[in-house]
Order: sequence, then structure tokens, then C-alpha cells
Amino acid sequence: MATSEKVLVIGANGQIGSELVLALRKKHGADHVIASDINAPVDAIRNGGPFEIANVLDKNSLQHIFELYRPTQVYLLAAILSAVGEQKPKLAWDLNMNGLIHVLDLAVEFEVKKVFWPSSIAVFGPHSPKQNTPQYCVMDPNTVYGFSKLAGERWCEYYHAKYGLDVRSIRYPGLISWKTNPGGGTTDYAVHIFHEALQSGTYQSFLSANTALPMMYMDDAIRATLSLMDAPDECITIRSSYNLGGISFTPEALAAEIKKQIPEFTLTYADNDPRQAIADSWPQSIDDTYAKTDWDWKLEYDIERLTSEMLKNLKNSLVL
Repeated sequence: MATSEKVLVIGANGQIGSELVLALRKKHGADHVIASDINAPVDAIRNGGPFEIANVLDKNSLQHIFELYRPTQVYLLAAILSAVGEQKPKLAWDLNMNGLIHVLDLAVEFEVKKVFWPSSIAVFGPHSPKQNTPQYCVMDPNTVYGFSKLAGERWCEYYHAKYGLDVRSIRYPGLISWKTNPGGGTTDYAVHIFHEALQSGTYQSFLSANTALPMMYMDDAIRATLSLMDAPDECITIRSSYNLGGISFTPEALAAEIKKQIPEFTLTYADNDPRQAIADSWPQSIDDTYAKTDWDWKLEYDIERLTSEMLKNLKNSLVL
């Protein structure tokens, strides 16, 4: 059902954005959700509602979009992720930091009601507790992606305290989807492994067998995002970013689930991949008590259901 909201999604072509736009259009009505990205959109987004080319580093072009549509909600998803960020550190900092500040400034200027900005488990570092990592603890990220997200959390909290801007955020775990390709993150193996299991029957993981990381099926991530944004203002106690736990597993455990459906699948491991060091600095499991308490968060996909959904949907979408 259409609403009075005008929702702007910046970074609409990415792994999260491409699915979030469709969910928002279903919720608010196609004409009420404006997708934008630096690149031309896929057909599902292009043909489903308004689309604008936008570069988050060009504040003037962003301002034009704000003036044209007068959004009541903004979702800023444009970012350079962990692995790519280590290859292009200055660009990652520039895009992740200045893009956020541009949007926060425009949201204040145009009196946007709500802003969503994603953080990440990458905000934690080598001295953060690895098991059941709490909402508040030592945070010493050692990647550009991680410390740009940590700085971004502080900016979001600052704009809420200083200007009363309703900014909301989630520290996403690794996200797994069959619909889109991952965008250069350290958890990408957990998407690639399904493609290779179906196409070649073997996969070489760039993370070691026992590297446990928090993961989440995209349907859960989208549902969490919408739930957070729908929660009453008085329920939101965290204005930096909420921990979101997902499910924790290793490449070996994921391969074991895949073998239940593809018995001949084999998994090997690469040596000395730089993404291993990034993964080793991250939590192995996350405590998301605040999300459960504040906005009634509940996970729906465990590793068994996630694996089943990924293989079933990829079989239908891949040309094998």
C-alpha cells in the first residue's frame, strides 16, 4: 500500500540496495521510493520506479536530488567494503566518510525524518572480545573499512545529539544472497562457495577451515533493516549502531551443509590470502541483545535453511 513517505536509497545497485529497494517499493509503493547509484541500474530497479544517477562525493548533485524529491527517509548504502578498501585506502576513506557527512548535512537541511546508514562487524578489532562480542567493548579496527565505519558511527550519534536527526544503524555481519554478487568484502566466500558448488563441484576458500565469522541470509538482513526503521523513536536506545548477530559458522561447517545436498562437493584452501588477516581480527560471534530488546529482533534463517535456500534459488537462476 502506498504511503506518504518519500524514500531515497543511495547505493541502490549494491548487494543490499538491490534487494532493499524492491522491499521498500513493495512497502511504500513504487513511485514513493527513489533509487540512486553512481552506475546505471539493473532492469528490476530501472523499470520498477524512479531512478537517479548520484555520486555521494558530489554534494551538489545530491542536493539536486533532495530538492527534487524532498525525501522523508534516506538509506545511504554506498560504500567501499573491506577487501577492496585495503587496495584503495584513501578512496575508501573518502567515499565512506565524506559521503556520509554529505548525506547527514542534507538530511538536516531538508528536515528528513529518518536516515539509515549501515555499519559492520568490521568496527571491532584484534583486542575486541571474539566470542559473543558485546555492544560496548574495546573497538580497535585495523582496516580502513573498519575505522571508517567506526568513525561513521560517531558521526551518526553526533548528528542525533547535536541536530536531533533520527539516524539509525545496524552493524551487519557477512551477508549472503543468491540474487546479487558480493561487493568485495572479507565474507564473500560464503556467497562464492554456492556458485562454485553448483557450477564446478569444488571451491577454494580464501579463509582457513576453522575461521568462524557471523553471517546472515539477506532476507533476514532486509527484515531487520525495515524493523529497525519502523520501530518507535522512544524504543531506539542506540544511535551509533546496533549489533546484529546472525549465525556463526566456518567454511568447513558450510561445506558440510552443502555436501548434504551435493555429496561430491570438495573444498580446498588458499594460502596467504590477505583477507585472512582481516577475518582474524573480527568477532567470531555477536551479542545482539539490544536489538532483541529494543525492537524485538528475531533471526529466522539458520545455516541449514540458508544453505537450502541458496542452492534451490541458484539452481533456478544459474546457467549450469
